[in-house]
Amino acid sequence: MPFLLQLRRRQLPVRQQPTCYRSAAYRPLSPGQVRQRRFGSTSVGRRGLDPAEVYAFLDRIAGELSAAYDALARSREEADRVRAALRRWQSEQFQARSEGRWQG
Repeated sequence: MPFLLQLRRRQLPVRQQPTCYRSAAYRPLSPGQVRQRRFGSTSVGRRGLDPAEVYAFLDRIAGELSAAYDALARSREEADRVRAALRRWQSEQFQARSEGRWQG
């Protein structure tokens, strides 16, 4: 297995803060959990799903989950940067106003 694929599989999901809809005990599904999920085989003579198709689908879902978690982390980082910039701007405006330099 390629090293980067192994590394990607070890990533943990971003921990979410509790909301009004989810408790703090809620743990989102991780890509690793999807990849590691195994299904029991059917008994002799019974129909079942093709294991190769099931595992290919699980791998696809795990990849999409990983991409979604990465996008969520990037959007949270961007939101933090925007909040910090807003706080700096508000502090500058407050200082300018208190020093009498503000033109408004």
